[in-house]
Amino acid sequence: QVQLVESGGGLVQPGGSLRLSCAASGIIFSAYRMDWYRQAPGKERELVSSINTGGSVTYYAASVKGRFTISRDNAKNMVYLQMNSLKPEDTAVYYCNFRNSPPWGQGTRVTVSS
Repeated sequence: QVQLVESGGGLVQPGGSLRLSCAASGIIFSAYRMDWYRQAPGKERELVSSINTGGSVTYYAASVKGRFTISRDNAKNMVYLQMNSLKPEDTAVYYCNFRNSPPWGQGTRVTVSS
C-alpha cells in the first residue's frame, strides 16, 4: 500500500524559508522519480519540482527556480524541498508523489504572509 506523508509546512513571512519533507512507503523508492506539487486555493495542482532516481537531475518550475532546491535520500525513502526567499504566491498545499495521480498524501500547508 502506497503511503506518502508530507511535513514541514507552516506560516512564514515573505523572504523566509521552510524545508518540506516527504516520507514514502509501499514503493521501491529508489526506482522512481519523485515530484513536488502544490495546489493554491482555487487553482489546479501544479508541478513544482522533480528529481530523478539518483538525485543527479532536477527540474524546477520557472516560478520557483533559483529559490527552491529538491533533494532525496534513497536510504531513508525521503524527498525534501528546501524553499528560500518565499513569496506570498508560494502559498499552497504541497504534495509529493512519484506520479501525477492518486494516491496522494494529506499534503503540508505553506502560508507566506506578513
